[in-house]
Amino acid sequence: MLKISNYINGQLVAPVSGSYLENVNPAEGKVYSYLPDSDARDVEAAVVAAQTAFQSWSQMPLAKRAAILLKIADLIDRDLDQLALAESVDQGKPVKLAKSVDIPRASANIRFFATASMHVAAESHLMEGEAINYTTRTPIGVAGCISPWNLPLYLFTWKIAPALASGCTVVAKPSELTPMTAFLFSKLCVEAGLPAGVLNIIHGLGKKVGQAIVEHPLIPAISFTGGTVTGKTIAATAAPMFKKLSLELGGKNPNIIFADCDFEEAIATSINSSFSNQGEICLCGSRILVEHSLYDRFVNEFIKRTQALPVGDPLSETTRLGALISEGHMQKVLSYIELAKQEGGTIACGGERVKVAGRCESGYFAAPTVITGLPQTCRTNQEEIFGPVVTIMPFDAEEEVIAFANSTAYGLSATIWTNDLKRAHRVAHQLKSGIIWINCWLLRDLRTPFGGMKQSGVGREGGWEAMRFFTEAKNVCVKL
Repeated sequence: MLKISNYINGQLVAPVSGSYLENVNPAEGKVYSYLPDSDARDVEAAVVAAQTAFQSWSQMPLAKRAAILLKIADLIDRDLDQLALAESVDQGKPVKLAKSVDIPRASANIRFFATASMHVAAESHLMEGEAINYTTRTPIGVAGCISPWNLPLYLFTWKIAPALASGCTVVAKPSELTPMTAFLFSKLCVEAGLPAGVLNIIHGLGKKVGQAIVEHPLIPAISFTGGTVTGKTIAATAAPMFKKLSLELGGKNPNIIFADCDFEEAIATSINSSFSNQGEICLCGSRILVEHSLYDRFVNEFIKRTQALPVGDPLSETTRLGALISEGHMQKVLSYIELAKQEGGTIACGGERVKVAGRCESGYFAAPTVITGLPQTCRTNQEEIFGPVVTIMPFDAEEEVIAFANSTAYGLSATIWTNDLKRAHRVAHQLKSGIIWINCWLLRDLRTPFGGMKQSGVGREGGWEAMRFFTEAKNVCVKL
């Protein structure tokens, strides 16, 4: 079987330990490759390489730096089919989704930040008759980037692209559950001529590799996407060291349906926002709140369409929901469905493991599940499940649904469906979420800030926010 390599100082290398971890294809429930069981020694080698490369990379002309990054983006486009297949096999998502969303977005991330780096402008402030001040932004140094398993290459590039474009060098850790496309990406970096040490990719467990990155004294900035519990651990380590932190964490996002919405559009998009990528997207609208006068009609139609969603082999073009990431995660999702029953909920459809015939008979599949009859305060409505499970609840008044929407510890995103423009603005401004979609979902402009409030994270990614995160501001005052 294939053994994945680390990428350190421009070379594909084995872990210092010589040990490897099993990498499982979730659709088959079988080991299909091995990834390095790296540790602090591998991280140390990567930091040394990144430090050595920093001076030349940070001082490289912007156009030349951008050209290298754009070459990597071109290679991603060239290898679209190969990368999409690898992503599907590694993560369990439908290959059709990986080909249309994940891999194109990875390329777009790199293109966006590569070109953005050439449009950074400095500020100046004139003190009349006295002095002129100008502000520069310089790359912070070696950045630590830790990405999750749900959108592997998509979110890996979302972090490393602004870091590299800003002139930083990077020590990155992909999820140990989905290492394959990051490994293939490292090969593209070699082919594109990325200088040695500029990007270093260390595979392995979070407690070994991730922790070593976070606590390394020569890594001044950490960008992490993942669970809130892990985010708290990272913050506890990094804060006393005065590191810059960008934490994009969990969500329990409300999807608010007013009676005056475009019903067909709201239903169709809500199916996507509930079950895309098996519900394993931090932006999924897992709490659907429907105005009472529309509630019965919406629930009936939503259940009908949910029951029609094909669950099956991720390599089939007709599959809408593939496999969950692991057996452990599947059991977690199913345990929340049992909890919902205990809390008085009704399983309107789904609620069980799905057995897929053929090669996927041992895979980790779960039926898209709709739950009704739960109170807002129950655990099912307060805790992130991160699977193909949604609850649907009625509301009567605008003030009531705002309170419901804001009732969790999370504040990542929210969706509002209404044709009343005044109401849309009014409700949006009262929701405690970092991203608000009105009559749409997952429509992303890469120039806009991305991130959440409360326990959904700290800081923002995207656009100039990301470029600022990986740089330090310096004021220079010149007396006239």
